[in-house]
Amino acid sequence: MEEARESPADHGFYMPAEWETHAQTWIGWPERQDNWRHNAIPAQRVFADVAKAISKFEPVTVCASSAQWENARKQLPEDVRVVEMSMNDSWFRDSGPTFVVRKRPLKLSSLNRNIAGIDWNFNAWGGADEGCYSDWSHDLLVSKKILAVERIPRFQHSMILEGGSIHVDGEGTCLVTEECLLNKNRNPHMSKEQIEEELRKYLGVQTFIWLPRGLYGDDDTNGHIDNMCCFAKPGVVLLSWTDDETDPQYERSVEALSVISNSIDARGRNIQVVKLHVPGPLYMTEEEACGIIQEGEAKPRLAGTRLAASYVNFYIANGGIIAPQFGDAERDKEAIRVLSETYPHHSVVGIENAREIVLAGGNIHCITQQQPAEPNSVIENGH
Repeated sequence: MEEARESPADHGFYMPAEWETHAQTWIGWPERQDNWRHNAIPAQRVFADVAKAISKFEPVTVCASSAQWENARKQLPEDVRVVEMSMNDSWFRDSGPTFVVRKRPLKLSSLNRNIAGIDWNFNAWGGADEGCYSDWSHDLLVSKKILAVERIPRFQHSMILEGGSIHVDGEGTCLVTEECLLNKNRNPHMSKEQIEEELRKYLGVQTFIWLPRGLYGDDDTNGHIDNMCCFAKPGVVLLSWTDDETDPQYERSVEALSVISNSIDARGRNIQVVKLHVPGPLYMTEEEACGIIQEGEAKPRLAGTRLAASYVNFYIANGGIIAPQFGDAERDKEAIRVLSETYPHHSVVGIENAREIVLAGGNIHCITQQQPAEPNSVIENGH
């Protein structure tokens, strides 16, 4: 595995959109008893359902600890690869690598693959004082290990960044939130302009759309973009929405709509917004909170806490949309309809009881990481 020098953009790489063809999907396997209730057994069932659904469209690799490898293997279909890997928790969107590709190698590039991975720094969404748990030493190695398994060149960056905090259209535009990227618990020494410059060099983007805030209640991640909105295709954004003016989410959705509607993307397009209503509101029950062993190592999960539930937190596979369902019959059905209309050439698959994932702070997009297909994967002598 090569340790790449310079930046991805120097070698001609850029981050492709999620709807571009994938080689496979990476998923971690949950087991933390202080974050997943009832020894993570209910969550494991839902993770298995997500892996199974994606595997109908593309290859899936699930990473599980040595203690959980056999359990994961038993619960997953044979065509899903299970690899042993240590992790502190199973949010591979954030601890896994960000993959970048290029259409053809640059003549001066020393790298002989048209795919590479970015290994960002990670501090469990806020560090020792504000993060979700106090030890993230295993998570720091997840990206490096995934790239080593696939023998994919690796770019390392000291900037703290999670994959759920960025969305790209693959054509030069990047969606982010100020609430997350400018939070002092990430990169307090960096200005907005410096962060943009690093993302230009590493993601190959030119234009940024900064939303002030993410989804209401998404305190674990400090407002990740992937719970609030995402690109559906170039020039089109899906936005978490509510019509209820008394809901604290309403102000955030209206604010975001204003910013996006007044933005121009990297190709000079005005951006169309498709509203995707949030469910609920949904709250953690006493019974759910009691199922978590809360001993102080991880952030407490308290009964009555509003869940950061959003249908925008779906995953795009090769020809499939894997979407959360929360048990809100009206909104669940509406979300499937909106996603089906937005992606007419994809099969939309709803994952029942995705509430189980949101109880621990994220959803389907947060637990998955796409590995794009490598363009012209056979390259002779680097040319």
